[in-house]
Amino acid sequence: MSMTLLVLLGAAPALGASDDALVSDAKATIQTFKTKDPKIEKLFSTSSGYAVFPTIAKGGFIIGGAGGDGVLFVGGKPVGTASMGQGSIGFQLGGQTYSEVIFFENPSTLADFKNGNFQLDAQATAVALSAGASADANYTRGVAVFTMTKAGLMYEAAVGGQKFTFHPFADKNAQR
Repeated sequence: MSMTLLVLLGAAPALGASDDALVSDAKATIQTFKTKDPKIEKLFSTSSGYAVFPTIAKGGFIIGGAGGDGVLFVGGKPVGTASMGQGSIGFQLGGQTYSEVIFFENPSTLADFKNGNFQLDAQATAVALSAGASADANYTRGVAVFTMTKAGLMYEAAVGGQKFTFHPFADKNAQR
């Protein structure tokens, strides 16, 4: 339980970051993903858009939760922020932080995300990022999800879903 608390507290500064700092963190996360798996560049360049969550904190003891803030990119440019919340129940113990990138295959799925009609359910699967992992990645229900562990350890056999909210930047012409 103390590990969960440490992981969640360690992620707190990233979760309250300003938009500019969040965009900077998201861009650094993109570079880290590309360095770890250069073939992922294809998804960044061909998707309709992608949401980058630099730090998601997750913890649980039977009942768990996760959350983090990210940035939505369209055409390689940041267009707004996004928040993710997740609840789960089942066998789970521990805490961890990880980064997540969600690629949107088509404009329809991207629009669902922007309009708040998007969530990843228990059937959604994420690919743990490793060298070459993206080479065989396929879109499922219009999305491809990649995660990369940052810190911590989590044991789980749980079901739960991720729910997202999107907030467009007020000034779409702002340079970020």
